[in-house]
Order: sequence, then C-alpha cells, then structure tokens
Amino acid sequence: MSPDPADTFRQEARDLLEALEQALLDLSQDHGNRDLVDSAFRALHTLKGSGSMFGFDEVADFVHEFETAFDRVRKGLAPISEELVRIALNAKDHVQLLALEPGEHAAAGTPILNELRALVSDGRGADGEEQSPEAASQEESDASAIDAAGWRVRFKLPADAIEMGTNPMLLLDELRELGPCEIVASGEDVTALDEHDPLGRYLGWDVTLRAAVPQDAIEDVFLFLREDMELSIEPLAPETDAEPEPADTPAEVATADAAGAPRAASAANAKAGASLRVAAERLDELMDCVGELVIAQARLSQIAAGSQDVGLTGVAEDIERLAATLRDTTMGVRMVPIGSLFGRFRRLVHDLASDLDKKVEFVTTGEETELDKTMVERLADPLVHIIRNAVDHGMETPEARRAAGKAECGKVQITAVHSGAEVAISVSDDGAGLDSARIRAKAEENGLIAPDAKLTDHELFQYIFHPGFSTAQEITSVSGRGVGMDVVKRAIEGLRGTIELTSKPGEGTKATLRLPLTLAIVEGMLVRVGDGRYAIPLSAVEECLELPASEVAGTSGCNFLDVRGTLVPYLRLRDMFGTQTPADLHQKVVIVGSGEQRVGLVVDQIIGNAQTVIKSLSRLHSSIGTFSGATIMGDGEVALILDVAQLVSSAEQQQRRAAGRHLELAA
Repeated sequence: MSPDPADTFRQEARDLLEALEQALLDLSQDHGNRDLVDSAFRALHTLKGSGSMFGFDEVADFVHEFETAFDRVRKGLAPISEELVRIALNAKDHVQLLALEPGEHAAAGTPILNELRALVSDGRGADGEEQSPEAASQEESDASAIDAAGWRVRFKLPADAIEMGTNPMLLLDELRELGPCEIVASGEDVTALDEHDPLGRYLGWDVTLRAAVPQDAIEDVFLFLREDMELSIEPLAPETDAEPEPADTPAEVATADAAGAPRAASAANAKAGASLRVAAERLDELMDCVGELVIAQARLSQIAAGSQDVGLTGVAEDIERLAATLRDTTMGVRMVPIGSLFGRFRRLVHDLASDLDKKVEFVTTGEETELDKTMVERLADPLVHIIRNAVDHGMETPEARRAAGKAECGKVQITAVHSGAEVAISVSDDGAGLDSARIRAKAEENGLIAPDAKLTDHELFQYIFHPGFSTAQEITSVSGRGVGMDVVKRAIEGLRGTIELTSKPGEGTKATLRLPLTLAIVEGMLVRVGDGRYAIPLSAVEECLELPASEVAGTSGCNFLDVRGTLVPYLRLRDMFGTQTPADLHQKVVIVGSGEQRVGLVVDQIIGNAQTVIKSLSRLHSSIGTFSGATIMGDGEVALILDVAQLVSSAEQQQRRAAGRHLELAA
C-alpha cells in the first residue's frame, strides 16, 4: 500500500511547525539572535513549498503571506518583540489547523495576517526607534541596493544532492528568473564512464548574473543547501566584460568546516547517519514478534537443558544469543530522546504565564535521556497537568515574589536522568510551596482524615492525588475543579511508575516521576508463593532477607521487620492470595521500594531472575490492583507480575489502620 500524500505532508508539516515554534519561543528570550530568525524563515519557506506541492493551497497561500511579513524581520526592517512572537505563534497554530482540516478555517487567517502586517510595517526600525515613512522606505531601499552590474555565483551541490532529489536545472532556472544569466558548467570532477555513479555529483556551475537584485535573493535560491554545499557569491564589477573564469580555484570556491574539510565531504559523511521514518505501528508489531521470540527461546532453552543432545544445546545457545541481540536492538529502535516531549511544554508555559500575568522561565535538562516511545506518548498529559499546577498554584505573581524577596521571574524546571533501570523525571518550581495546613483542612473537610490524626507532610501531600481534591479558592480556566492530579497518579501507575511530592514553604515544590525504560520487556525476579509463581520487577527490588523465626507464626495483615535499625512493614503474600498449601519452613522477604517508601513481601521461595515479556491483563481482570500484567514462562505456564506501587500503597493503608486501632486501645 502506498502512503497517503496528505498524511505525508501532515507529518512533514508537523515537524516543520514544531521547529518554527521552538525558534519563535527562543526568539522571545533572545530578540537579537539572527540565526533563530533564519531558522524560522527556513521552516516557513519549506512549509510553503511542501503545501503547494501536495495540493494544500490554503496552507501555501497563508504561509506565503506569513513569510513575506516575516521577511521584513529577517532583513532588519522590523523589530523582534514579544508581540511579534505572540502573533507569529498564533499564525503557526492557524497553519496547523489548515493542514489538519482543509477548507474549514481559511477565513480565520485574515485577522492574524492583518495584525502581523501592521506590526512589521508600523514604521519602527530594527532598533525599535520611531522612523518617518521616508526613512523606513530609504532603509529598505538601501538594504536592497547593489551594484547594477550584478553578481558572480559559483557553486557545487552537496555530494548526495542528486540522490536526495535535488535538480540543479531548477536552481539554474531560479537564477534566470532573477535576471539575464551566463552559465558555464565546470566538469573537472567527471570520472571515466566505467566509474560513473548515476547518482553522483560531478559538475559545478559558474553563473554571471547581470541584474540589480539583492544578495539575499540569490542566497534564497540555495536556502536549504547552503550548509553542505560549496557556494561563492561576489559582486560583479561594472566594467567586467570578460568571459567567466573556469571554476577551478578551490581556494576561492570551497568552504571548509570547523575541522578544515570541505563541506561537501561533511555532507557525504552525514549520509551515513541518515534516518528513515518508519510507521509506529510497524515498530509495535516488531516488538510483539520479538516478545514472542523471547518466550519461544526460553522454552527452547528449558528443553535443551533437559536433553543430552549436544547439537540441540548448541543451537539453543546460538538462538538465545541472537534473540538477546535482536531484543536489545529492537528496544533501542523504540527509544527516543525525551527532549521531543519537553519541547511541547515551552509553548504551554509561555501561554500560561501570559494568561496569568506571571513571569516564568522554563528550563529543561536531560533532553537526551531516552525512553520507550510509548512511554513518551503516554507521559504528555500527566506532565501537562503537573506543569499547569506549578505555574498556576505554585508560582506567585511578580508583586508577591517581590514582597517575598524573590526575583520577579519565577522558574519551572523539568529534568530527566537515568537511574538504574528507570528514568526519573522531575518538575520543580521556585514558588510558594505546598500549604500543609490548607491541605489538612481540606482533607478534614472532605472526611478523609480525622481532626486529631497525626500525619507527616509526605502523608498529607498524598491527599492531593485523591479524586476531587483541590485547595484552590476559586475556579479558573486553568484549575480549581479538583480534576487532574488523581488522573496523573493513575496514568503514572498505569505505566508501572510512581510519583512523589516534596515541598518547602516559600522555596517551591518538586514532583518526581520514576518510570521503567520500556513497557514491553522487563527484568524480573521470579518467586514462588504456594504453588503459584510471580514476577517482581527487578528495578523495584532492594534486597532479600530470610524471615526471622520469631515472625514466622505472626498474625496476618501488616507486620514490621527490623532491617538494620529501621522498621519496614511487610505483607504476607500467602494471606493476600489465599494460599492453602503449607508454608515453606524458611520463608524469604523481598524488600521492594516505591518512591521513598519500602515494604517487604514474604514469599516461600526465590527462584531467580529472568527476562519477562509483559502481557496485559484482560478487561475481566483489569480491576485487580495487585497485578500489573502477566508473563509466559519457559515451560508455557503463566506467572503474574506484581504491581509494586499498589502493594506499597496497601501496606501504608494497613499501617495507618493498625496505628488507628492502637490509638483506640490506648484511649
């Protein structure tokens, strides 16, 4: 099946619009950066051409006017300002609508373009000073003025230009459209016929352009090739009548990169790092096949282990090695930098700060940290909720920050780091911090805690994740309805992750998400409880102990174990699962952690570690919170995967109930 051209354009447009948005947001922080202006202009220029080529005429027409107005900024005839960035972002959003829903939003673009034209033509120069109309006109004229004799243009395309679809004849036609041209081909790189590569680049071009056009117009012809090609543009002296000199002077033509090598060579080297766009569905199918292969390989290894056939054992070892390599490679293909997600939040913070009349700086670190693409996609909504809360609830107004001795501009920072087999993502702000007293009052008002209950700040903060819980004093368009943080917690736990909050009054709040690298395959510790086998994610396991003899005959429910001077609650999985078979004489305790909390899980036997392919539970079993999925063992049997976050939460609840009963007895 051939891909839909419209879908191809939308995918390309999405990437270009994202690049445009990032450039505009960077410009809002650095008004004088001309490289950012050029980057935004290139994105617009490409978008216009693609829209026209794929039949998205509304996009092409709107972007043409957008580009024309922005060209004044590029030439220094209009200043960069917050207002310009705001209107340009609105224009970018409109282009996105035109691409997604052709024929529905064309009329809505006129006011945006009128506003943009008025702003870039308001009679102010690049320094922001008022100019008379005559001065502004003269400035534009001076910017375009050149020697009437024209230009000498010499160029060679990148080494892979023909292979990538570049047609030099079209470039020459664009130069002819600027004015009369004398064109001479330079063929000193042409090889013998038996060595000729049909997709190779062998010709250079020497063009004498006799027209009074600005140099920018010539550079625009090569706008998307200039970084990798050889290009020389020199004014043509008025008395020049001689024939063009052959382009055989490398010192004049070739431009070198930082290492001293010609840019054409760097383009050839870049070819080795070229990327290929693959549909996400195909990667998912590949991952499913690899998962089935891992299961089949485990069964083969188990059969080979019980066989005396040396040949079968050798084949099983080879398949195990190849399956492991294929598994790691496939998982690596699915890994994407989390920076692709972070970039979306810059616009969110920019718009929220504007709507709430706050000054907020958004900082990201660890953008190169890689995470499974499925995880990245499903993290977007939870992080949006957290960031919105940080800007709305956490960040004070400029006046309040001044009164507290802080800088007017607050900071929201999002950080990602690898932590063992997990990724830790934290969102922090330097705002007012969480109000423990208000949270407690709201929890008591909702009947969640007793007025005399003794709770730590960490325990109080957990009520923020309770459905319908909100301490906002008024409902706004951003927050206050008690919807959000409970959804965040469920979403994170659905990814087999955890979330924890820390806060200091007057200093800010930090939300930390801990997530596995992938949802598909996980290292697990296999344990036995009665006749059943279960898998515990190895990333959550901290240590293993033998259950002391004094605790073997303990009561059911939540008990405590002294681990090097620290009391750790533990759960007897035999009691939780209703196991009827006799318990082993020497039971084991697996200490697992979720956030800052630790809990022990009492099992009959620790079998060992294994790669587990996670299978989702059916809808019939989806409400069972103790398990996050299942896996198929080498012998074909099914083992349930324990949900560590749910077990830790269960231990905390039992601990609170036990403390309540103790207080009642004491009373």
